[in-house]
Amino acid sequence: MNTPNFIDWDKILSYEMAPGVRIRTPYGQNIMLSMLEMDEGAEVPIHQHPHEQAGILLEGKMNLAIGSETRVVEPGMSYIIPPDTPHGASPIGGSIRTLDIFSPIRQDYADKQDQT
Repeated sequence: MNTPNFIDWDKILSYEMAPGVRIRTPYGQNIMLSMLEMDEGAEVPIHQHPHEQAGILLEGKMNLAIGSETRVVEPGMSYIIPPDTPHGASPIGGSIRTLDIFSPIRQDYADKQDQT
């Protein structure tokens, strides 16, 4: 994917990574953005990866588990997930939208985004 310096999210096609979970993942050489939208009742199950991940909840309310701690996250709150740390999320009372940042880029996400 040839990501431009300026990103128009409306022009980036999303893909479903799990039922009710859609992402758009523009990326550069060393960093990846991920706009994640999750429907009420959907979830991102506990998983881990070697990438550092940071994010901010833009809309909605969610339960976010990082390691052994789970917190309720509300709009404007941010988080940082160290590499190889188990984590997962689920919306509370409606859909959510988050902006996540990965470093280095997740090649699995890049490959899927390049196919859309």
